[in-house]
Amino acid sequence: MLHPEEGKVKQYLSKYQNPEITRRDVINTLQHYNSLSPKLEPFVFSNGITMQLLNLSGTIPVRFKGHIYNIPICIWLMDTHPNNAPMCYVKPTPDMHIKVSIFVDHNGKIYLPYLHDWVPNSSDLLGLIQVMIVTFGEQPPVYAKQRADNTPYPTAHSYMPMPGASSGPSSTQPYLPYPATSSYQPSTSTQYPYPPYHSPMYPNSWGYPYPPPVPTQGYPPQTSPPSSSAATSASSATGTITEEHIRASLLSAVEDKLRRRLREQFSQTQAELETLGRTQQELVQGKNKLDDILARLEKEQVELDKNITILKDKEQELEKAIERLSEQQPLDVDEAVTTTAPLYKQLLNAFAEEAATEDAIYYMGEALRRGVIDLDVFLKQVRSLSRKQFMLRALMHKCRQKAGLAG
Repeated sequence: MLHPEEGKVKQYLSKYQNPEITRRDVINTLQHYNSLSPKLEPFVFSNGITMQLLNLSGTIPVRFKGHIYNIPICIWLMDTHPNNAPMCYVKPTPDMHIKVSIFVDHNGKIYLPYLHDWVPNSSDLLGLIQVMIVTFGEQPPVYAKQRADNTPYPTAHSYMPMPGASSGPSSTQPYLPYPATSSYQPSTSTQYPYPPYHSPMYPNSWGYPYPPPVPTQGYPPQTSPPSSSAATSASSATGTITEEHIRASLLSAVEDKLRRRLREQFSQTQAELETLGRTQQELVQGKNKLDDILARLEKEQVELDKNITILKDKEQELEKAIERLSEQQPLDVDEAVTTTAPLYKQLLNAFAEEAATEDAIYYMGEALRRGVIDLDVFLKQVRSLSRKQFMLRALMHKCRQKAGLAG
């Protein structure tokens, strides 16, 4: 079944980046809260840029002290919805004042954790309104002005939280909200399509972990009410804002700003400490690696010095040997090698002669290959040399046996 406002909403969203997703979100919200109506109006940003944006303006039902009140709000949807969170405002009537708190500033702009943590794929307008209902049920965003004639507000008034009229000018009875007789009631089948917003991160209004940013756009400022309970009681008696009220409001604002600055400073310092801790850990690991490398280099340096010392000693020995050899007379090669026994001399002579025979056979083969000698001469000489070589080898073998050397 089509919603009566669907055609108008579709026309309003013609220049939006995600018109179909935004249309479904808006129509779903209008079906649950028919006191809201869509409008396409110009929105002026803080930098002076004006854009035609869709807004949902009207009231939402809030339960406060057992009664249902209708809170006037306005939800502006960015042209990038749902990629960016909407901008929400409280729109007080002429007989209302904005009650400044951590959730609402003096311009009426609303600050909520749901808006701060807006997730495009899971956050929507229904969830946002449910969070507003729960939050404003604990801390109403508006309060009624004191009437000069001290007559109570008519109970048929549709807006909330109306301070009760005192019985006389000197009465000190605190304001009491009057319930609205024509308050909005959602559909019984889907009265609360979203579960109540009770997160352990935000146990109360002062548990809001993120400070509200500086508002970029708002409505004309209203006279701010006293923020403390004592100031509220005093204003109920006099109907005017005194210096005590202003002082209490300033103290509360300064306290909030100091807390915000302290949280920011603490978070920044903690992040710097974590960075320094990681840097220290990396430096310690690097120092351990450098110590291992230095230990290996020292060990290699010791071994290198030891090898250099050995080489220098060997070099000195060689120089001394060369000096001794250079001072001696030239030696006869044949007399350089002497034996201690005749048997060893016979073995040495046989070995030298056998080696010479081997060389002769090699050069005879080279002569035959080059054609210097004939084949007959080669065969004759090789036969003679081979017989001689065989006899020399047999002699060397017998000499080794006699001398007890390895065969």
